Amino acid sequence: MRLSQPPLPRVFICCLLLSAPVFGYLGDRHSRKATLSIGILLWSGAGLASSFISPQYSWLFFLSRGVVGIGSASYSTIAPTVLGDLFVRDQRTRVLAIFYIFIPVGSGLGYVLGSAVLQLTGNWRWGFRVMPCLEAVALILLIALVPDPPRGAAEKQEEAVGTPRSSWCEDVRYLGRNWSFVWSTLGVTAIAFVTGALGFWAPKFLFEARVVHGLQPPCLQDPCNSQDSLIFGILTVVTGIIGVVLGAEASRRYKKVNPRAEPLICACSLLTAAPCLYLALVLAPVTLLASYVFLALGELLLSCNWAVVADILLSVVLPRCRGTAEALQITVGHVLGDAGSPYVTGLISGILRAGRPDSYLQSFLSLQQSFLCCTFVIALGGGCFLLTALRLEGDQALARQPGTGTPDSKDAESRALLSGTRVAAEDP
Repeated sequence: MRLSQPPLPRVFICCLLLSAPVFGYLGDRHSRKATLSIGILLWSGAGLASSFISPQYSWLFFLSRGVVGIGSASYSTIAPTVLGDLFVRDQRTRVLAIFYIFIPVGSGLGYVLGSAVLQLTGNWRWGFRVMPCLEAVALILLIALVPDPPRGAAEKQEEAVGTPRSSWCEDVRYLGRNWSFVWSTLGVTAIAFVTGALGFWAPKFLFEARVVHGLQPPCLQDPCNSQDSLIFGILTVVTGIIGVVLGAEASRRYKKVNPRAEPLICACSLLTAAPCLYLALVLAPVTLLASYVFLALGELLLSCNWAVVADILLSVVLPRCRGTAEALQITVGHVLGDAGSPYVTGLISGILRAGRPDSYLQSFLSLQQSFLCCTFVIALGGGCFLLTALRLEGDQALARQPGTGTPDSKDAESRALLSGTRVAAEDP
């Protein structure tokens, strides 16, 4: 059973990574609501257009997936910064948890809806034609209901009127000196490294474990008929939802007694996930049930970090460059994390297997031992969050200093609108 990374996801990820810094730049300087709307139009339009592409123009289908990645980059970089300016403290933590819960929920619903449409119509193309209808509803709701708050509104920061806007290079230099951002980004990269390796190789590992236990006949030629990918996918979605809720709630409660709660929760979850993943690997040849249990615990602990990490970024970075910070964190996390971890894990497995007899057991053991690098990486990620905790309060104080908002034309209009709304609400 061999696994090869399909080209369509590579096109999507590459375009997302290349366009994320662009949207981060735009989101820090122009109307974020307009930029988000353009992003929705891009990916929904590209998805709809791809359903009409004939097989002889397959390169257009690849191009459309790239445009979908570009549109998705707008949301992943800008949406958290809008939420950060609409909510603060406990409310922000809860809202970010809801936001990150719907990522695995949306992924799961996409498979369900696509499968249902395929069964009803007998044509996979109709799945790409139904989804833009839902995205059109999302666009209408965004335009009608979501305000475009001034940057720093939640912290009640005033714009430094008349101060020249910093350049993108100056923002990047500032972020490079913001050690809470740097260490937390490295922690996120460690999480991405492990989740990327697990997502790619865990179904093969679980399949070969069942072969070793005699529960599954060997597969000597692709494609292999196995339910391991589906089982692992369901496990990932369920633990993702539960983990995001647990992490956000633990952060919200612990912050009341410890201002460094967020990075400490991330550190504890990763340092606990490392032995869980190790036990899932070493127990697989002995008992599959225990391996599944510890694998689920490890994924649950990894998922506890997503909303909490976003909250850390919003609290330690100046409002004027949060979009750029989100973009850099996404880019670094993917490039150094899940973009290369499947290759690294497979390379180590291939090197180990080269000096061993050609058998299913040796193939399984090679993959098992190559996975051990993930336990060290995730432990290093926990150490990065411990270092984040040491610098957190100082960087938060700098980010809360007055006069650190963004002096662009859209913010003055937004602040006047919000102020008028508050005055009207206070009048009897």
